[in-house]
Amino acid sequence: MPDLDDTPGMGDESEITLRAGGLTFSATTLGEGPLVLCLHGFPDNRRSFRLQLPALADAGFRAVAPTLRGYEPSSQPADGDYHIVRMAEDVAGWIDDLGAERVHLVGHDWGAVIGYAAAALVPERLASLTTLAIPYPGRLRQGIRKLPSQIRNSWYMLFFQLRGLADRAVEARDWALIEKLWRDWSPGWSPPPAELAAVKATLAEPGVKTAALAYYRAMFDVRSPAARDTNRLLESPIRVPTLAITGALDGCMDTRLHDLAIDAEDFPAGIRVERIAGAGHFVHQEKPEELNPILLDWLQAERC
Repeated sequence: MPDLDDTPGMGDESEITLRAGGLTFSATTLGEGPLVLCLHGFPDNRRSFRLQLPALADAGFRAVAPTLRGYEPSSQPADGDYHIVRMAEDVAGWIDDLGAERVHLVGHDWGAVIGYAAAALVPERLASLTTLAIPYPGRLRQGIRKLPSQIRNSWYMLFFQLRGLADRAVEARDWALIEKLWRDWSPGWSPPPAELAAVKATLAEPGVKTAALAYYRAMFDVRSPAARDTNRLLESPIRVPTLAITGALDGCMDTRLHDLAIDAEDFPAGIRVERIAGAGHFVHQEKPEELNPILLDWLQAERC
């Protein structure tokens, strides 16, 4: 990965090491105050929150953006377990490692899915949950039945099940498929070339491409205890105050699913949905000037 201090938006942060489950995870941190954990998704890395960390620090929070399990060699488990329950356990371990009683959790894409699972696993450790681009998983199938066009958006999930073929295709022609996903998921937005280069460099590290695809392959595992534990978490009520932010132009997870797959009864501590016009899947990178004030107002109201 390129030197984080040499790229825009990441100049004053420091790098720390987090530990959980016998693995080590690099993380970027900035600021002092109540802790906000920011979890990236795919295809991405912890730089995903480079436009939020300074705003969080300026508002009196300590922002920490970890690298997810598998996205660097030091966090790749020997057993290759990339079920979401394991990543939720990673979050709990990070909170302990950081010496915090409770944290605010912000997650994008897979980071949002992990956020829902962590909120079900250790609700007492979360002051709030903010999800970006992903609605509540427990009713997602129900929402897709009402919006079958989402199946077309999710073609890549099935493609990633083709072991070998998908692995080669993802990396082919200088990661052209990764660039296609960014373009399709955030139509009309041109990601900074330096950010695409950083994501490609992350995926090119030893074992990372395999780990990133393993997240999707674990989704289709229906028999293992870890799969059952994951499904139980993702279908559990979210007993943490929750803010769900969606980009109106999201080409990955149709924004209408935030209307069809979110029900207040699943969120006994409260749920608020914010839709940002003109933004796609990478809403926090595309429209930080609109998203950051929403996020900061929310965190200030739920401040721990």
